[in-house]
Amino acid sequence: HTSALIFSPIQIADLIDHPSHLAPFTMMLSSFFILVFTLLILNNASGFSMQLGIGALFQPQGLFTKSAYGDANLLLQASDFFVDSFWVGKVGGGADVLTSKQRSSLSRTQFNEFRGRYAGVSRGQSELIVCQLPSGEVVGCAGIEATPIPEGSLKAKTGPRYPLMSNLAVSRQYRRKGIAEKLVKEAERVARYEWGYNLVFLYVEERNIPAVRLYQKLGYRKIWGDGDATTLLPKANGRLSNEPTKIVCMKKRLDLGLLGRFLPF
Repeated sequence: HTSALIFSPIQIADLIDHPSHLAPFTMMLSSFFILVFTLLILNNASGFSMQLGIGALFQPQGLFTKSAYGDANLLLQASDFFVDSFWVGKVGGGADVLTSKQRSSLSRTQFNEFRGRYAGVSRGQSELIVCQLPSGEVVGCAGIEATPIPEGSLKAKTGPRYPLMSNLAVSRQYRRKGIAEKLVKEAERVARYEWGYNLVFLYVEERNIPAVRLYQKLGYRKIWGDGDATTLLPKANGRLSNEPTKIVCMKKRLDLGLLGRFLPF
């Protein structure tokens, strides 16, 4: 049995002699392109977003995202979650088990960072987005804030203010279920439809291959890399060490909808 779209020489000759026989295939292709165009328009409409990854089919029932709106209790819960989901086993050789001293230090530092960036009346355009189960358990988070973006490296002269996404993390138990994409899309929605920006930026360690691939799949493009950067790394010997790394800055246009995933600009 051969596919209906694989034509024999006789069939090809028949189509050449009788072009009208192509009508069913033309209608099928037209319907396909109309559907694709409609999805692109809808995805670019205000407040509408869609997840294309198959992992989204396996998300826990009742999963939802929301902004923390500076709520100290939710920021504390998110910072404890972040320690387990980001710092434990961190890319680059992080310890798989934290000592009580490491955990205490990281929890305190992380909460202070979240509170400083995402709380208070003076925080401006800055939100921590959390993903929760109906029970209230935090299973993911991502930050978005408007800030001057450096031009060429982390220490270079800064340019205009744009939304910068950071602190993306997903619970190990719920990875590969489309939650990271859900958080990214919500951060992009806030940046575009609440703040009015058409560009969003992020930093990611180049060696964090899964994260880089996710961002590329979602339409982010590398604009520069900084090989002189450092990152904090919990070591198996109980220390918290500043280690060298390469940070990549990536950018995405938000006004292209789904086309932004495929166009090289």
